[in-house]
Amino acid sequence: MLKLYSHVGSHDDVIGLFRRMQAFNLRPDAFVLPILIKSAGKGGTGIQTQVLKLGFESDRYVRNAIMDMYAKHGAMDVARKVFDGIPDKAVADWNVMVSGYWRCGDEVEARCMFDSMPERNVVSWTAMVSGYSKCGDLENARRIFEEMPEKSVASWNALLSGYAQKGLVEDGLRVFEEMMDSGFRPDETTWVTVISMCSVRGDLKLAESLVGTLHQRRIELNCFVKTALIDLYAKCGSLETAQQIFNSMAFRNPVTWNAMISGYARSGNLTLARQLFDKMPERNVISWNSMIAGYAQNGHFATAIKLFKEMVRTKELKPDEVTTVSVISACGHLGALELGKWVVKLIVENQIQLSISGYNSLIFMYSRCGSMEEAKKVFREMPSRDLVSYNSLIAGFAIHGHGHEALELLSRMKEEGVEPDRITFIGILTACSHAGLSKQGRQIFESIEYPAIDHYSCMVDLLGRAGELDEAKRLVNNMPMKPHAGVYGALLNAARIHKHVELGELAASELFELEPENPGNYVLLSNIYASLGRWGDVERVWKLMQVRGVKKTTACSWVEFNHQIHQFIAGDRSHERTKEIYEVLEKLGKRMRELGYIADKRCVLRDVEEEEKEEMVGTHSEKLAIGFGLLVSKAGEVIRVVKNLRVCGDCHIAIKMISKLTGREIVVRDNNRFHRFEDGECSCKDYW
Repeated sequence: MLKLYSHVGSHDDVIGLFRRMQAFNLRPDAFVLPILIKSAGKGGTGIQTQVLKLGFESDRYVRNAIMDMYAKHGAMDVARKVFDGIPDKAVADWNVMVSGYWRCGDEVEARCMFDSMPERNVVSWTAMVSGYSKCGDLENARRIFEEMPEKSVASWNALLSGYAQKGLVEDGLRVFEEMMDSGFRPDETTWVTVISMCSVRGDLKLAESLVGTLHQRRIELNCFVKTALIDLYAKCGSLETAQQIFNSMAFRNPVTWNAMISGYARSGNLTLARQLFDKMPERNVISWNSMIAGYAQNGHFATAIKLFKEMVRTKELKPDEVTTVSVISACGHLGALELGKWVVKLIVENQIQLSISGYNSLIFMYSRCGSMEEAKKVFREMPSRDLVSYNSLIAGFAIHGHGHEALELLSRMKEEGVEPDRITFIGILTACSHAGLSKQGRQIFESIEYPAIDHYSCMVDLLGRAGELDEAKRLVNNMPMKPHAGVYGALLNAARIHKHVELGELAASELFELEPENPGNYVLLSNIYASLGRWGDVERVWKLMQVRGVKKTTACSWVEFNHQIHQFIAGDRSHERTKEIYEVLEKLGKRMRELGYIADKRCVLRDVEEEEKEEMVGTHSEKLAIGFGLLVSKAGEVIRVVKNLRVCGDCHIAIKMISKLTGREIVVRDNNRFHRFEDGECSCKDYW
């Protein structure tokens, strides 16, 4: 019974049965103790005392089990003492030490131990192949493999896993073919590894070919192989087949459920993913991660955070780096700084070790939440940095209009030997554009050996904002590749800024062909017409939208309070504190008018009475969000607002005045950049 429980991995039952055995005063023999030591895990150290009392310390199997226990739990110094005290060392003892040193990442000692072995078996050689494979040294793994006097299926699996871990699918599949040609019969580990390699490629034809081979060889598909197939079909986009395999399984472990959930989440079918998640008999951290990441990656940021809060409340499982990176990203997209800081606090409390990727997500979050000082602090304190670290901070400088700081970071990046890539230059050019650094932007653009289409788009934006419309148009006409929507979008925005109707119409006509369903292009052209009072043309654009079934994106703004996101749309009266919000705005409006404020009604895209226009601009979503922020925050606190579209001209003027009247710093992130309003001024210097 002890052996059976151990074989099926039911270690708690092993310990429980052993205690019952003790209750009957039955003396364990040398056969029982190795099983007990293996099942006890870290707790097995206390069993060594019983071994000494029972006089089994010289039994070779018991001694080997004790040594293996210490090796598996990182106590290699204790394992070595046991090993050195063995007068007649067996091959199994040497193998325990070789595997133990590899597990601890000590290649030197593992190699030394292997070289010292008086006699080696296939397990010894396989341990070396596995060790080199796990540390990514495939050259040595292959060399040792070729030197093996005899090989086993486990030897081939060890080499295959190395190629799989490195993502070298083609090489791995060639090794698999060699294995088959050599007459070895793959086991379940082989098939799981090979299927996993095929998953990386996401090639449905390859998947079908592999399944055909499984059927031809009449391979019995156990839970692990079927789970790998579910993952393969899901990554190939064949979720229906994956679901069929899932439904056919009598036994499903958490990995099986997770494969299906992550498959649906990746494809954007969050409804089915959530249904499976809710039905799971037992969830692990990966289950939560799959759902949280699924929501975050598909733009459901608030839901991702809500689910994370639920995970923390259950206290069943601790979040890991994968969990927190998804949530930090969601906080960044929402601009939810306080929520982001709460997640950072949980990272510290749970002692979660962050990789470079984790630190990069923090830079993104702080940048997108308007806290560049914190973003720079994370960057400075990182143990090591990669290209993404630099790009993340440069992108942060760009959306804040910190052009000079972005240029300084580019210089530092080059000094430290980090080669800029396409994304780096997009960030730098955007930063120059938002900061009005036309000269520096030109120099950067000219320094790029082979500018990509996105670099041209940035350059058109830079020239357009600077009022150099003819040069911007000339650059578009002389591009070595066909312009995409981003290029014409930059041209259209330049036309909006400078009210250049002809250029706007030219850019819009191209955009209506390239992306006919994008409402933003129609709205920008309407803005140009409306600003000049050409209401007939505004009406013509709206009718074109109706004919094409294009609906204007609803402008909304949100503000964070007490770890909750409060969202507003123009004219919104659904909030529980609506009456108070409107009272705050009415009082501010009266004071603003006393100081000479006149509502800029040119951004109203409807030909209605002047009084109605004033009412419409007065209840724009960002104003309502700021009104709520003033209502719930303490004096002196920064108010942070996020808007899904551009801030309109009237709101920009109004918020500057509100910042002066209330003595508050107001940070607004629109879909283009950050605006930091303070004492009646904006960080964009009215250049947006």
